Amino acid sequence: MAIPVTIIGAGLGGLTLARILHIHDVPVTVYDADASAEARTQGGQLDIHPDNGQVALEAAGLVDEFHAIIHEGGEAARALDPQGAVLLDDPDDGSGRRPEVLRGDLRRILLESLPAGTVRWGKKLVRATSLGDGRHELAFADGTAVETSVLVGADGAWSRVRPLLSDATPDYAGAVFVETYLHDVDFRHTATAEAVGAGAMYALTPGKGIAAHREAGDVIHTYVELMRSEEWIAGIDFSDAAAAKAAVAAEFDGWAPELTALITDGETAPVSRPIYTLPPQHRWARVPGVTLVGDAGHLMPPSGEGANLAMLDGAELGLAIAAHPDDIELALTDYEVAMFPRSEAEAVDAHEMLDLLLGDTAPHGLIALFTGASSDPEEKPAH
Repeated sequence: MAIPVTIIGAGLGGLTLARILHIHDVPVTVYDADASAEARTQGGQLDIHPDNGQVALEAAGLVDEFHAIIHEGGEAARALDPQGAVLLDDPDDGSGRRPEVLRGDLRRILLESLPAGTVRWGKKLVRATSLGDGRHELAFADGTAVETSVLVGADGAWSRVRPLLSDATPDYAGAVFVETYLHDVDFRHTATAEAVGAGAMYALTPGKGIAAHREAGDVIHTYVELMRSEEWIAGIDFSDAAAAKAAVAAEFDGWAPELTALITDGETAPVSRPIYTLPPQHRWARVPGVTLVGDAGHLMPPSGEGANLAMLDGAELGLAIAAHPDDIELALTDYEVAMFPRSEAEAVDAHEMLDLLLGDTAPHGLIALFTGASSDPEEKPAH
């Protein structure tokens, strides 16, 4: 019988891994800090790419479920200047090569594909300790502990599993994204809805910008992007929604009101999301019985690839374990040998994308990327 696998983190990478293991009859348990699957919102819309995310979903046997949650028309993109003038309008071409779905919907179909009890909720990992011979003890905040022979850290940027493998810790990338939402936009925020259009909208200048995306359910999800210090972030009281909106909006004084309304009219409290990153070349020596997937292993700036890479990590690791159930070290080695160069290349690209969004060439570098890739939908930047 295959050795049971323990996964820390019920995000997309961990759940994809769990699904692959389940369909290949490998026992698996997932531990997650959240109290339940509905304990918090799961972020916004993702475009799922044919060379990684869609490959993972096919391996997981969830293609039909995936097609059922696609947001049709969401692949459109446009760029505006600060006064709202259209610099680029790139409509959804109907190819469906990089379909858009809500992260929460994608997580839901993964959860529903697992047997009841696979995910143990309310299990916040506080410490992972090596016991030798590839075994590890996991201590949880509720006072319980378990031992495992195969441990996978799918626990994100601040992974508690990563220290078993690496001394690396995330560094601040110099940018913060402030998240806001507008609801019922076609009736209550018509000028802003028209400015954003049917898909993604970018209004960028060097050092700052506003990126928004039309989501299913008449929602606009916005990330206000700023190159600012950690001290600047700390100087804003995000527990005071009105004051935080005012402070962020002040950075866009003189911009078109239909754009600044994405900040000032936000119907949820603005959320600060500082961007952290691991070194692009982050790797580790093989440590028996443990590995990482997703942001735990290769945290990088947002580029549209993070969720896709996490799912591909989960799928490839699951398939490697299924192929070598009696030789876990061979399975983990095979997985890492392929994952390391792939994640390094994507991390380099992600840093370049952050520079296109907020660097000295903004918005023209991003527009050139769109127009230069317009003949090949697979090469368009992520929305």
